[in-house]
Amino acid sequence: MTRKILVLFLIGLLAYVYQAITPPPPKFCGSPGGNPITAPRIKLSDGRHLAYKEQGVSKNEAKYKIVFIHGFDSCRHDVVIATTLSHDVIESLGIYIVSIDRPGYGESDPHPQRTPKSLALDIEELADQLELGSKFYVVGFSMGGQVVWGCLKYIPHRLAGAALLTPVVNYWWPSFPSNLSTKSYYDQLLPDQWTLRVAHYLPWLTYWWNTQKYFPSSSVAAHSPGIFKTQDMQLGPRFDGSQEKYRAQIRQQGEFESLHRDTNIGFGTWEFDPMDLKNPFDKNEGSVHLWQGDEDGLVPVILQRYIAQKLPWIQYHEIKGGGHLFPYADGMGDKLIKTFLLGEKFEV
Repeated sequence: MTRKILVLFLIGLLAYVYQAITPPPPKFCGSPGGNPITAPRIKLSDGRHLAYKEQGVSKNEAKYKIVFIHGFDSCRHDVVIATTLSHDVIESLGIYIVSIDRPGYGESDPHPQRTPKSLALDIEELADQLELGSKFYVVGFSMGGQVVWGCLKYIPHRLAGAALLTPVVNYWWPSFPSNLSTKSYYDQLLPDQWTLRVAHYLPWLTYWWNTQKYFPSSSVAAHSPGIFKTQDMQLGPRFDGSQEKYRAQIRQQGEFESLHRDTNIGFGTWEFDPMDLKNPFDKNEGSVHLWQGDEDGLVPVILQRYIAQKLPWIQYHEIKGGGHLFPYADGMGDKLIKTFLLGEKFEV
């Protein structure tokens, strides 16, 4: 009798554990029980759909065609370079911008096999289906900056230029000196240290970690004010206000396929080290820019400086007093775009 009770207990325990660590299936847009499709989408070669949004001048009249990649817990509407980009600059330079919902966000289908390489190839396929031409520009903000590293690695021949706006770093990239990456890692809030540790070493526990109530999980996903410093405290309401109309769309297919998978990929073991990349524009036919605020509470400036030292062909711009949300500052869009596209000196 005791043995039977023990077996039943173990079976019950295993069932509970399995249920706790297994995320619910995603709610595909356009499927029964899912949200409606409101955005234009392309069908990728593997059958997935990628949602996008166009703005600026017509792509047929554009001189500069930009693919913008959003950050963590965001979507195609969060085009930070366009938020403070004036109509005059868009029209005078002939700028066309297409932004996407990264897989699992907004109205783009989830991609359980997503990798840094797969998303770069998604962007190339988007450019081909939208007929953007043989070359185009890419701009990524925050976690979207990691996607730009993938583009520089896997589709450099398709790029006219690339810009990384406070791109999130992976503390486990091999080229980082251990003293720098360790210090930066432990400078994070304790809940974020554990969240990233789980994502890197035990990705199969990510769903449980971010949904359990015993320990605090990601302060970034919770939008905790403790992650922000001076400028971000000022710009935070502007960012929150911009998302108010569509916030429900961002995670509508489930938090696992958006936030949790994003974390697993961003801080997992990458198939390449960005600091091993070669200059894709060795004939000066394009340029790569990286912007970083020195008071960013999410991305350590000391690691960004190290990347800039390792890759001297990147034009590095450090913003004194700048936070993670610096692109939302008044007039910043015009300054970023004129430096990126025209080569004008960047001044704040």
